[in-house]
Amino acid sequence: MAYYSDKLQALKELFGADDVALEAAGIVVGGAKYPIIDDVIVIAPQNEYTAFVKSRLESVNVVGRTDIARDIQKTFGAEWQEYSQVLPEHKKEFLQYFDIVDLPKLKDARVLDVGCGNGRWSHFLKDKCRQLALVDFSDAIFMARNNLRDNGNALFFMCDLRKIPFAENCADFLMCLGVLHHLPVPCLDEVRRFKRYAPQNLIFLYYALDNRPFYFGWMLTVVTFVRMRLSGVNAPWLRKTISVIGVVTVYAPLIFAGKFAAFFGLGKFVPLFEFYSGKSFKRIEQDVYDRFFTRIEQRVSKQEIMALRDTYSSVRISENLPYYHFVCER
Repeated sequence: MAYYSDKLQALKELFGADDVALEAAGIVVGGAKYPIIDDVIVIAPQNEYTAFVKSRLESVNVVGRTDIARDIQKTFGAEWQEYSQVLPEHKKEFLQYFDIVDLPKLKDARVLDVGCGNGRWSHFLKDKCRQLALVDFSDAIFMARNNLRDNGNALFFMCDLRKIPFAENCADFLMCLGVLHHLPVPCLDEVRRFKRYAPQNLIFLYYALDNRPFYFGWMLTVVTFVRMRLSGVNAPWLRKTISVIGVVTVYAPLIFAGKFAAFFGLGKFVPLFEFYSGKSFKRIEQDVYDRFFTRIEQRVSKQEIMALRDTYSSVRISENLPYYHFVCER
């Protein structure tokens, strides 16, 4: 409980409640009790607890059905336990995502990191903002806590991003990078819903290859076929083995071909080359895991993203990798 003893005001602002108190086993917000495990406030209902959370609590009364995708919850929890480290190349990716964000303006901001995974983006943002609130519905949130262990301005919450019980305008800036396209509901509808939390939102969604040659779409069809069959693989050792094989037999050859094509200015026409060139084996392996063991995948076009102007006053899409990341403003 000691970690949150000096953060009660922040919790009150996040929940929009004056009656927030620390207890021996967690926090109480307006009569609702939330346990704290390893500095993570578990605000998910008991029927959405992971096996790890259940094992840490003495009494769990699981009642009712849940609408979360259990397999997705388990997959991402397992992924970020396997690939828990923040890697050097993550810093370059962080700067790529934030190319359309005025970072100095976040100095006094509270940032909400939704679907934070292992907290890699918050890791590079921690010294650039006033406070961080990280949210994830899987056991990845505990990896995020470890990766921000030396940082005292972060708060950690375990919850489905569709059910965050935070108040309107609880944050100054929200980021949700590479998450919403794995939900069992339309991803752009969730982007619209984020408007209530912060005036500026940075989002990354898989793109519909609408800025790529036609054969990229053909290859995606094959990849989707393979992914739908591999997503049912559960054995950790087999997932790890398949990920390594994917790097060696698919990603590495395409990156090599892209380097050759780049000599003639044609690198952009080779799938995977632009984004993965120069990345470590471990970093690529993590993306293979992420790509092929997730059952749900949505993709959006520029036109669909720009349609968010029915909710936001401004929508700006970056022209740079990774496609597509964009900022929505009220």
